[in-house]
Amino acid sequence: MRDSSRSPHLSRRSLLTLATAAPLTAMTATGPATAATPARSETPARAATVIGGERLAHPGVQVSGATGLPGRLTARAWLLADWETGHVLAAHRAHQPLAPASTLKMLFADTVLRKFHRAERHTVTDAELADIPMGSSLVGIQAGTTYTVEQLWQGVFLRSGNDAVHVLAHMNGGVAKTVAEMQARAEDLQALDTHVVSPDGFDHPGQLSSAYDLTLIARHGLRDADFRGYCGTRDADFPAGRNKSFQIQNTDRLLTGAWGLRAYKGLIGVKNGYTSDAGNTFTGAAVRGGRTLLATVLNPANGSNAVYEETAALLDWGFGQGSSAQPVGTLVEPLSEGGAKADAGAPPGKQAAPAAAGPPGAAADRPSAWRLLEGAGGTVALLTGGMWALRRRRAAAAGSGGRHRR
Repeated sequence: MRDSSRSPHLSRRSLLTLATAAPLTAMTATGPATAATPARSETPARAATVIGGERLAHPGVQVSGATGLPGRLTARAWLLADWETGHVLAAHRAHQPLAPASTLKMLFADTVLRKFHRAERHTVTDAELADIPMGSSLVGIQAGTTYTVEQLWQGVFLRSGNDAVHVLAHMNGGVAKTVAEMQARAEDLQALDTHVVSPDGFDHPGQLSSAYDLTLIARHGLRDADFRGYCGTRDADFPAGRNKSFQIQNTDRLLTGAWGLRAYKGLIGVKNGYTSDAGNTFTGAAVRGGRTLLATVLNPANGSNAVYEETAALLDWGFGQGSSAQPVGTLVEPLSEGGAKADAGAPPGKQAAPAAAGPPGAAADRPSAWRLLEGAGGTVALLTGGMWALRRRRAAAAGSGGRHRR
């Protein structure tokens, strides 16, 4: 299959600038990254205003105030951020548009998950399985079998089943409608490197995202208790028809510990993927000591385990030496939830501060209601934080006269 992710692409931010500035030297405490450099030159996304901050458009590793970054990162792009504050602690080609593979299913879930009750039952038809791309990962859905919505989402998150994605997309009004809603959701999240062609993340010309966008999407998704619960589930029983079932296991190797890897302490998800265009992709979230970090790693050079190993290395650094890192950017808030829209006419990197990730006036020495807590499986739902977030979203929508897509 042609590797379209290795063809040069410019994001919509790049169209806002008339010329690309000369490459800037990355300001790192550890010196140049020792990651393998692709044979071709990759033009970073640049714009009059860069979503998340101007440094995220600079070439090279971006880090400030901390040393000891892992020295053997081979990924074409990566990003590490604090979930609660949205601070980007370190990044490399954060806005480089690349094929996302099944990490795009995070956007699918963030768009569709709240539309159906988890106990709702649906009998699958042949037509709902007719448009699944050849070579897709499948959970094993059968036409004529009835599934709960919860089981369909387990098929999406645990087995990355494109059959489960397409059934849910048809329940949502069809693949084309779902793709349009996913694109609209990306626009609202300000994930502007993302272009959706299919809901499952399968290789299609022009289907793109970035390390920044995927981390942004994961951050928003993890605010939903069901999203957290599904992506943190290690195994489940799945219907096989005629009152039979079989066990499915999560393909996230850092969650389960598989293929020679140990389960990562405190991991709570999020989503892995692989296609011939994208290579191996992964966004992972982990919590330690009441602090939650997100890492996205796209297309490392060495083997299928490298995406997990490099993610674990970034998380380890973030929980250790990276604790002193100064932000090199920020994960912005959705427009529908009070986020400031980037002004294309503003000077580079100048935009209104994003909405706070936690309750206004929360004391710095007390745990925030937004903070994900460590516990069994690392998936404890924060009911207080969830109710506060719901009230905040409704208030933001009422104030703007808009409405949320559910």
